[in-house]
This record gives sequence, structure tokens and C-alpha cells, in this order.
Amino acid sequence: MAQTVTAKKKEVNKTVPKKKGFLFNSEYRNMPMFDLPFLFIVLLILIVGLFMLFSSGYAAALSKTGNSYYFISKQIQWAAIGIVVMLAASVLPSLIDRKIYNLAIMGFYVLSIILLIIVLIVSKDSEKRWLYVGSFQFQPSEFAKLAIIMMLALYISVYKDKMNTFVNGIVFPGIIFGTCFILVFLEPHLSGAILIAGIGYVMMFSGGCNKIIAVGGLVAVLAAFFILDYFIVEQGNNLFLADYQAKRFVIWHDPTQDLYGAGFQPYQSTLTIGSGGLFGLGYGKSRQKYLFLPEPQNDYIFSIISEELGFVGVIIIMLLFVFLIWRGFHIGIRARNTFESMLVIGIISKVAIQTLLNFAVVSNSIPATGISLPFFSYGGTALCVQLVEMGLVLHASRFAYLDKGKGENQE
Repeated sequence: MAQTVTAKKKEVNKTVPKKKGFLFNSEYRNMPMFDLPFLFIVLLILIVGLFMLFSSGYAAALSKTGNSYYFISKQIQWAAIGIVVMLAASVLPSLIDRKIYNLAIMGFYVLSIILLIIVLIVSKDSEKRWLYVGSFQFQPSEFAKLAIIMMLALYISVYKDKMNTFVNGIVFPGIIFGTCFILVFLEPHLSGAILIAGIGYVMMFSGGCNKIIAVGGLVAVLAAFFILDYFIVEQGNNLFLADYQAKRFVIWHDPTQDLYGAGFQPYQSTLTIGSGGLFGLGYGKSRQKYLFLPEPQNDYIFSIISEELGFVGVIIIMLLFVFLIWRGFHIGIRARNTFESMLVIGIISKVAIQTLLNFAVVSNSIPATGISLPFFSYGGTALCVQLVEMGLVLHASRFAYLDKGKGENQE
């Protein structure tokens, strides 16, 4: 019996790095391999996304920059950087001392809030979403989404036994993501605010908050949406929305009411999707990407995918996302502790919500709002952040086979 216990301890010691030193763990003994199926599906989606971005965006790139390879060349560069940081993120959390890691998470969260405030003050765009540092530009909201996930994961891991109380399970988590929600909403960036709210809700629900209050809150939000739609469409009252945001509700019901204005994009999107048929027109053979459909390389790339690959191709791509999400939740459920479990659930929830919202927007199932398709839409900042998130999931997968509480104490 004693020999069996000793053997198990040796087995765990071989797979878990020892902690030495103040900042870094100096010993690193045979860290387990990360989840290969998850890595494979991430890389497969990324490669398919690059191919579809080139096909969807070369006409728009030629029109805007004079170089048809502009979008794809930039995206490939960001993808290469993203893969490097993804692999780094799959290792670094185990090399950094836990206390330093926690402080870094809190610092990252505070920095994200500061950047969201700065962009509201200094941005000269009509929609205050971008910060410019020389020729480099980025959206602080992309970093804020990851910061919220990490901060909520840390909070829930500390207060997991008190999450069923109103103050610890609803109020404090609500403040954590609600602060960023308000700042992003003020940009105004409605889709980003909706995504932040969705992430916060899923993590609170999964973390053990009072389920009656959580379900009641969801019902209230859905009721508010339909009430808002009624007042805008039937009463002509915008309430607290900007005019262009309220008009999207009207166009959602009938894009032909302003066919050459606000309704042009959703109308062209549904036309593009419908023209793909069962098997599509073929890769690279889209007609709508030749300046008929705005933003074919970005928010509406899924419409071009539907046109070129058809219903069958769309189903295959949807199944790729389904497998990614399923595998991610599988890792999150099996994670060795609460922090890593909530971190993975938050990251995968973000991918799932964002993907569903993009599908819904391009098919005009919900009012139009700018939201990109993960790993497909053009955007270097977003792609790098997404790959960092996948790296954090891969890190959690290294220890997912251990019983909770074994190995490093991450609580």
C-alpha cells in the first residue's frame, strides 16, 4: 500500500513543475502534453479562415489599397505572431509564481479599464473604438474581454463557496464586467457590450451564482429587447439608443424600407447567402464580393463563405466550431481547479457567443451590429487575442487529467 502511494506521488511530481524562486519557477519537469485534438481544430479553423479571407477580401483590398493581397498578407503576419504567443501562453502560467500571476491579472484588468477610458477621451473617430500608437492601431475592447474573463475566473476561484449569495454571486461579479460593459457601450460599441454581458452572465451562472436570480435576469433582458423593439418600430421612440442604432431595429423587420441606405448591407447579405445554394458557386467565384456587399473581409465574411461553399460548406464550418466549443468545454469541465475551469469556460463561451451572434447578424436574424467571426474576419488585434486565449485553454488541458486539487495550487 505504501509503495502504491509513493508511486502515485512520483507520477504526479514528474508531470507537475516545482515552484522555486520569487518570480519564476526554476524547475520544469516534463510538463504534460496539451490536448492535441483541440490544437488541431484551432489550427484547422485558422487555416480555413485564412483561405476564406483571401477569397472574400481580395477585391475589397484592391479597391481600398491597390493591392489585392493587402488583407491576407497582414493577416498571415498576425497569424504567425498569434501562433507563437499561443504556444507561449500554453506554458507561461506554470512558469510564473502564482501570486505574481494573480497580480498580473488584476493589473491587466485595471489597464484595460484605463485604456477604455482613454479611447473615449482621445479617439477622433465617430465611433470611439480605436487607439493609435504611430502606425499601429488596436481596439482596447478586445483586451478588455480577455481581462474580464481572467478577472472573473480569479474572483470566482476565491469566492466559490460564497457565489450563491446575492452580494458575492451577483453584485461584485456584476461590477467586474459591468464597468467594462458601460465603457464599451459608450463608445458606442453595442455588439462588444452585448458580448461582454454574455460572457459575464455565463461565467456567473457556471460559477455558482443564485440560479433563480440568474434566470430571472435573463428573462428580464429578453423582455427588455422586445419592449425596446416595440417602442422603436411601433412607437417611433428611440429611448436611449442613438438614431442609427434604433434604425437597425426598423431595418431588421424590413431592409427594403431603406434599400440604398441602412438596409443595403443586410439585404445584400441575405441575397449573398441565398445565392450559394446547396454546394455554392465554388471557391473564389463569389460575385457579391466585387463591391456589392460591404465589408466582405470582416463582419460579413460568412455571407461570402455561404455563397462560395453553399449550404454543405457552411454546415462543415459550423461543425468545426461546434467541435472546438465542445472540446473546449470538455477541457474546462475536467480542469484541475476552479480558476482554470472558469477561465476555459469564459474563453470558450466568448467564442461560442461571438460566433452565434455573427451568424445571426449576417442572416438578419437579429438587428445588424458589427461583430466579427472568430479566426475568419480580418483584424490583427482580435486574431492575436483569440490565439492567446486558445493558448490558455491548451495550458489548462495539460493538467486536465489530474484530480482537482492535485499539482500546483491554483486557487
